[in-house]
Amino acid sequence: MKVKDAMHKGVDWVSPDTPITEIAKLMREHDIGCIPIGEDDKLVGMVTDRDIVCKGLAGNGFDASRAQARDVMTEGIHCCREDDDLAKAVHHMETLQVRRLPVINKSKRLVGMISLGDISHSTSGDLLAGCVKSVAAHH
Repeated sequence: MKVKDAMHKGVDWVSPDTPITEIAKLMREHDIGCIPIGEDDKLVGMVTDRDIVCKGLAGNGFDASRAQARDVMTEGIHCCREDDDLAKAVHHMETLQVRRLPVINKSKRLVGMISLGDISHSTSGDLLAGCVKSVAAHH
């Protein structure tokens, strides 16, 4: 099975200047846990719900009404390709200990997102179990 057969399609990104409050509303509206961050037509990072809480709300002097994506985002981004085998993407997630990966096409354009939930609906229990064990480990 290929990543494109399991991924969530139609993912958008926001700029590093996007207010955290707007990102949180997008997460709630779309029932998602992360938003890719892009600048100059390139993905540059990711904001997760955990980033907002741990790097933002739990930090000293954090002002949610003024904070932007760049204040809490995890810089750098790891992706997989839509034509990758799903097992390869799962292995990549295990290695990185991440729950989600952006999916790009041959032109390096964001075309979707693959998550543990997507994998759970699309693959064998053995492949998923190994991934969950690695991703859920403390790091």
